[in-house]
Amino acid sequence: MGKQQDVFYEVMSSPIGPITVAATERGICHVCFGSGPTVFEELGKWAKKLLDSYRLIGQQTEWTRQAVEQLDQYFDGKRTEFTVPMDLYGTDFQKKVWRQLQNIPYGQVHAYKDVAVAVGSPKAVRAVGGANNRNPLSIFIPCHRVIGANGSLVGYGGGLEIKTYLLDFEKQIVG
Repeated sequence: MGKQQDVFYEVMSSPIGPITVAATERGICHVCFGSGPTVFEELGKWAKKLLDSYRLIGQQTEWTRQAVEQLDQYFDGKRTEFTVPMDLYGTDFQKKVWRQLQNIPYGQVHAYKDVAVAVGSPKAVRAVGGANNRNPLSIFIPCHRVIGANGSLVGYGGGLEIKTYLLDFEKQIVG
């Protein structure tokens, strides 16, 4: 068994409700919409699946502080890109998709097919959808900017209401 990993978390208020941001010593690693026992359980399941051994600690760190500050700026309409370090856990394909999602311009949307083509796997639309669904850093990695080929808002970990809010908010900011 590997070294125990400390996963720190902090809860912030936002226009879409509480957001829990978690980080390791290397950067932010997980975002959950909400707070309290259900979110703590979700964070624990995520950590148990991906880390050899972990300890959840409700404490601000440099990375959670930066993440909360940048999210506040995002919700104030003053930030369109995030610079806080990320500690991503996933397959090589998932990480490739997540990097591509970060290239979708603020206030714009791309279809799953567009993302599949951009990562060099034009027939892997379902796999792109799966990677999008497993994105651990919602908002920071803007999976909310991915829509169905017919323009429909399909799936979002935080729910379609939050996805709609984020897309409308970004469109309003860019004019």
